[in-house]
Amino acid sequence: MRANVVGITYYPVKGCAGVALTEAEVTPEGLLGDRAWAVADDRGDLRWQGADPRLAVIVPQVRDDGLTLLAPDTEPLTVTGPGPGADAWLTRFLGRPSRLVRARAGSDSRLHVVSRASLDALNRRIAARGAAPLPMTRFRPNLVVDGWTTPHTEDDTPRLTVAGAELALTELTVRCAVTLVDQSTGRRAGPEPLRTLADYRRADGGGVVFGAYFAVRRPGRVAVGDEVTPAT
Repeated sequence: MRANVVGITYYPVKGCAGVALTEAEVTPEGLLGDRAWAVADDRGDLRWQGADPRLAVIVPQVRDDGLTLLAPDTEPLTVTGPGPGADAWLTRFLGRPSRLVRARAGSDSRLHVVSRASLDALNRRIAARGAAPLPMTRFRPNLVVDGWTTPHTEDDTPRLTVAGAELALTELTVRCAVTLVDQSTGRRAGPEPLRTLADYRRADGGGVVFGAYFAVRRPGRVAVGDEVTPAT
């Protein structure tokens, strides 16, 4: 059965909301502009949704004049780079000292791929427990693939081609407390999916896995609707 890209999302600020795209440039480091920025605490450690779930509702928009940050009940802010203005805005919204920083080059040089078949299989198990199904946004993928009939095909495909880009499987995605955060509200809403994933998706080294990371072996441009095929 033909498999296609049905979703493309990049995350301009690591840990903040994703931005859906209809097409994107795939560079050797991943989607162009993905996780180019991050939010750090006053010691320089990066903030993440597991500890700061309100990051999920900060919506970054990359513009010609810089980076705009939007959040509920908060005046938008546009900056050209890190500085006191962005730091004050983030500190007020998150309620803790925070700074906008440039992400370390190469820190996320990969694409996160999840298939709809994998999510459907998980949601069937969650529904059997009487809980509500989860949206794909809980897993924050870069590429969503539909058309594979077998769940977790992304785990077992060493190389993929998408339009002119070629991707190589590097590792399965070990899931953390970020998946417990409702991406639309910025609040924890667990115990799913970690409770159900622990039933059948335990990793050999500990934790649970869902989705897979791929390195970029050949850059290119991808678009929603592009066919996804195993590379030969």
